[in-house]
Amino acid sequence: METKRTALRAVLLLIAATACAPMSGAAVIGASADWPQHHGPGRTNISQDKGLLKKWPQGGPDKLWTYSQCGRGFSGVTIADGMIFTAGDVELQEFVIALDMDGKLVWKQPNGDAWGRPSPGSRATPTYSDGAVYHMNPTGRLAAYKAKSGEPIWVVDLKDKFDAKYGIWALAENVIIEGDKLICMPGGPKGRVVALDKRTGKTIWINTEIEHFAAYCSGLVVNHGGVRQLITMTQKSVVGVNIETGKLLWSAPFVPRSPQNSLTPVFKDGYVFVAAGHSSGGRLIKLDLSARSAETVWHREDLDDCHSGALLIDGRLYGTACRQGGRHFYCVDFLTGRNIKVDKTMGKTCITFADSMIYALNFQGTMRLMAVTPDGFELVSRFELKRKQVNSYLAHPVVCDGRLYIRCHNDLHAYNVRAN
Repeated sequence: METKRTALRAVLLLIAATACAPMSGAAVIGASADWPQHHGPGRTNISQDKGLLKKWPQGGPDKLWTYSQCGRGFSGVTIADGMIFTAGDVELQEFVIALDMDGKLVWKQPNGDAWGRPSPGSRATPTYSDGAVYHMNPTGRLAAYKAKSGEPIWVVDLKDKFDAKYGIWALAENVIIEGDKLICMPGGPKGRVVALDKRTGKTIWINTEIEHFAAYCSGLVVNHGGVRQLITMTQKSVVGVNIETGKLLWSAPFVPRSPQNSLTPVFKDGYVFVAAGHSSGGRLIKLDLSARSAETVWHREDLDDCHSGALLIDGRLYGTACRQGGRHFYCVDFLTGRNIKVDKTMGKTCITFADSMIYALNFQGTMRLMAVTPDGFELVSRFELKRKQVNSYLAHPVVCDGRLYIRCHNDLHAYNVRAN
């Protein structure tokens, strides 16, 4: 009976998630309440939660707990197997951290040296799959741990093995698990994109066709043209890589004015949105696998979304522009780039979506709840966290199993956002 219930739950999860986006291998692991990787199932940044508050009390929803020993960094949270995972720097080391659902420390394991150069602190969010947690540190130490105990499983030094190459802000990729493969982008001449066996860390395939070094992008895996492919950004291009073979399927130039290709691409029906900050702009491209390239559908300099995250909801694209014309939150038509609504009062904001609402966290600590409306969006509620200097709240908020999670350096806050 238990086996039947488990199987039914898995089928229902797959149906629900597929309705909104292509799925990666990691996305179908665990219960429907899981958020097993960066931006959740399918990397759409859309939670499957229902029955959430449509308006918050004055002062915000009830806080459940705060864990104040995360260390320095910008890692978000992964939620799976009844545990919460994040990462942070303590003095000269980076640590992967596991908490229980009450915010109590379960284990803490080092993963190499802390990053002390530009924007010091952890970058990547751990990825969960089949009882293991995977994490890449800023200089390329890629490690696997047992989720329940933190016991190390394997380690691969991407700099040593693939001559990993990265820019000013180091490696910031949230790795993908696809079936038995771990996919990541060292960006080096000995391995631009690689697939490793998730159980052993051994190399499965290596791509050296791609021309450019790694950026700061966490890609996504989609089905298109009958091919399962990774879509990600290098420092100067957008690329598609065959997940089974590692072969380059297509490539399109995307050269930013500042080397900040960090936004997770948004994909729908053969169209891909990418963006970078400092007036590099946002661009929609249409894939052409026969020509191994992509054509630009539209490009707007004022949609220079950097690392805030972008959402595709019912044919509309939501995100935050950073520089051109001032910082603003936007809603535009996905296929045409036409403005639907723009708000210039919110500042730089990172976002997620759950139960018809956008959760928007300003980079200095204002948390907003916005309804999706025919006119774009409408502010419903807000509350203030502890005010910090700009770019302190860079970790994207997460909504999972009736809770809102907000990370700011040392502190991880959990709030109850259930309606009942």
